[in-house]
Amino acid sequence: MKRKAADSQAANRKPSKKKFKTSLSEEEAKKRFRKGLFDKNVLDAYTKDYAESTPYKHSVIHGLIDDKLLRAVRDEVKENVSFTQKETDIYKIHQSGDLANLDGLEDEALAKLPSLLALRDAMYSQAFRDYVAHITGCGPLSGRKTDLAINIYTPGSFLLCHDDVIGSRKVSFILYLTDPEIPWKPEWGGALRLFPVHTREGKKGEEVAKTPAPDVTKIIPPAWNQLSFFAVQPGESFHDVEEVYHADSPKQLKKQGGRVRMAISGWFHIPQIGEDGYVEGAEEKAAKNSSLMQLQGNPDQYDMPQAKPVAVRSRQSGSQEDFSEADLEFLLKYMAPTYLTPDTLEQIQEQFDEESSITLPDLLGKKFGSKLRDYVAELDGKALPEDSDEIEKGSWKVARPPHKHRFVYMQSTQASADGKGALKETDDSPIKELLNVFLPSPQFRRWLQMATSSTVESHDLIARRFRRGKDYTLATGHEGKPRLELNLGITPTSGWGDDADEAAEEEEEEEEPKAKTNGKTKKGKGRGKGKAAEPAEFEEVGGHEVYMAGDDDATEDAAIYKSSSDDDNILFFQAASWNKLTIVLRDSGALKFVKYVSRKAPGDRWDICGTFEIEEQDDEGEEEEDAAAASARLLAEDTEEEWNGFSSAPESDSD
Repeated sequence: MKRKAADSQAANRKPSKKKFKTSLSEEEAKKRFRKGLFDKNVLDAYTKDYAESTPYKHSVIHGLIDDKLLRAVRDEVKENVSFTQKETDIYKIHQSGDLANLDGLEDEALAKLPSLLALRDAMYSQAFRDYVAHITGCGPLSGRKTDLAINIYTPGSFLLCHDDVIGSRKVSFILYLTDPEIPWKPEWGGALRLFPVHTREGKKGEEVAKTPAPDVTKIIPPAWNQLSFFAVQPGESFHDVEEVYHADSPKQLKKQGGRVRMAISGWFHIPQIGEDGYVEGAEEKAAKNSSLMQLQGNPDQYDMPQAKPVAVRSRQSGSQEDFSEADLEFLLKYMAPTYLTPDTLEQIQEQFDEESSITLPDLLGKKFGSKLRDYVAELDGKALPEDSDEIEKGSWKVARPPHKHRFVYMQSTQASADGKGALKETDDSPIKELLNVFLPSPQFRRWLQMATSSTVESHDLIARRFRRGKDYTLATGHEGKPRLELNLGITPTSGWGDDADEAAEEEEEEEEPKAKTNGKTKKGKGRGKGKAAEPAEFEEVGGHEVYMAGDDDATEDAAIYKSSSDDDNILFFQAASWNKLTIVLRDSGALKFVKYVSRKAPGDRWDICGTFEIEEQDDEGEEEEDAAAASARLLAEDTEEEWNGFSSAPESDSD
């Protein structure tokens, strides 16, 4: 059920010259299903259940196919079908080729898959299409346009929230081929889950908008020879496939048959040209209506969180402002002294100007960092309620809609970017102190401007918690002028894939304990070009933030790009981490997402992320760089005695 580009316009289509196999007779088709399936009372029962189902109409049929046939299909798949691992922002699966292409195989290859071919033809037979159409009331379905593939979910695999609306799809279905000898247990995951939809009544004269809720309300675990299906409805048929969870041990996994969720996923389409029920222009109309339905009532206005940029009143560049003693004292309360020395600032500036991105480890000073880590670790050890409404009774909110993102968040309450940096009485946690005091402060803004040779116009800050087994963001683009995007990792647990980097950093610091940016950052370009960073080898648990180049082909869905194993499309990669600040200059077109956090992760992923809009730079970049460097040197001259020795002691702190 992955997203892909919409079908080409049917207006220019001609009847296919491909020779199609003669359709199965009704009698032959029915033999391939379980006995009694087509009895009127059975059909009426399924039709009634479908009509009464929630959160939207769907049906589950147990024991759909003749058991002997389906067992033969499973054996053929295991022995003769190859699979490709595929991974993007929305899914991680192993998938076969399109089974619609079985007819094009050489005779020798096709001879190895007779049962699979028999099953496909039965599923798209006139008898079964009429059966599905009767239950769903969706009208005629195409027997010519077959659209299905075999998907395998192993531990760690998943498919995130989407509505399946593409082209001429009419009904979506899943037929499970799980091990018939080892019944699937719901606690293994892998369930089809359905999301309820909220209908947002607009103001007078406005259209109604539909948005999916963040919590699922229907869970359908896999089972051998079970068919689940529903009509594809724009803006309504939102669903996902729950992660297949890891076993506690290899021995347990082997005993459970590997927890392999094998299924045939596919769609029935509206009649194609030359078929009974074909209506000229119906596919184009359906596609148009689908797009309009998803935009109807401006559903984006109900997205959470909404951007809340805070404008900077006085936008002087960092190179023109000097730090006072009070400014330095303020920054030292939060930042490690190393990052305030002229040598380090100059190195940061040079690398950022060259790479358009940089990673700064151990940004926070020891005293504040220790307080923050203790606080976050305590929260991380406490599970949140499952229900989003219960979570939102406190100070945290749940991001929505789930077909875009889902995580727990807290937004900055800073009303002005030019405050005095005084802690408000309501700011009773170090997370709020970062959100409302340190990061929006004029002092940090000037430091950022010096580090990036830019002039900040506004900022927008948010704290995020990505719960393991639940949360993610799907790929989104950015349109407009370049902007700075900051992410301060405050994940208190280890084991996210950054451990190898941290060990290398410690080893290098022992050899040359000077500037912390020297050769230790993950290099990449946030500007839509450049070589990818090489992610460290580690057991995949998700939670990493990825910037990727957008597809120049306007006909492709923006969320479909190369497999994660193809580094050429990755611009910047950062695993969940503790006390690391990444700064990326993001150009229009670059995609960004945070990978779904597996339930196997060592904890939740925590960060503070911020968007800093900046003035567009002209060709005088070199002059601005020299001015910023001069300002840094002036800062050093004014406080030479105070800074003496800090540049060679990166782990020291102001206390």
